[in-house]
Amino acid sequence: MRRITIWLLSTVAALVLLFSYRTSTMGAGGETGAIAGGGDPAGGAWSGTDGGATGSAPSDDATTSGGTTGSGTATGSVAQTRWGPVQVRITVTGGKITDVVAVQVPDGNHRDQEINDYAVPILRQEVLAAQSARIDTVSGATVTSDGYRESLQSAIDAAHLR
Repeated sequence: MRRITIWLLSTVAALVLLFSYRTSTMGAGGETGAIAGGGDPAGGAWSGTDGGATGSAPSDDATTSGGTTGSGTATGSVAQTRWGPVQVRITVTGGKITDVVAVQVPDGNHRDQEINDYAVPILRQEVLAAQSARIDTVSGATVTSDGYRESLQSAIDAAHLR
């Protein structure tokens, strides 16, 4: 009887410890955040001179390589990530992406701000070098990187770049 009691208490204690363990994806540090700022949740929008085309066409296809000779800006759709919204705006000159600005990133706490202060400039450089949404994920900022790529592709589609 004594062995059964000790075994039962040990099992319960082990289960309590197991189920109370917080992983890095459960919000203890890492990329956590609340929804911040406004934006265009419906889709990307093109503002420029590309022959009069406007609007958006979000796509899962992440391949582009210059296709229009227009110039202007395109704001991608808001990518809702598990830690908050991500949205980017691209500037296109002569059919090339010349600038990328993160309009929204998760910023619910100090750690989110720290992660994004590090990751967003790297993502920007990747886009300018690749001229497409085919960019690498920044280690430690996977969720932001995925949302950044999604919004970026929407902006590229809105700018009619191929």
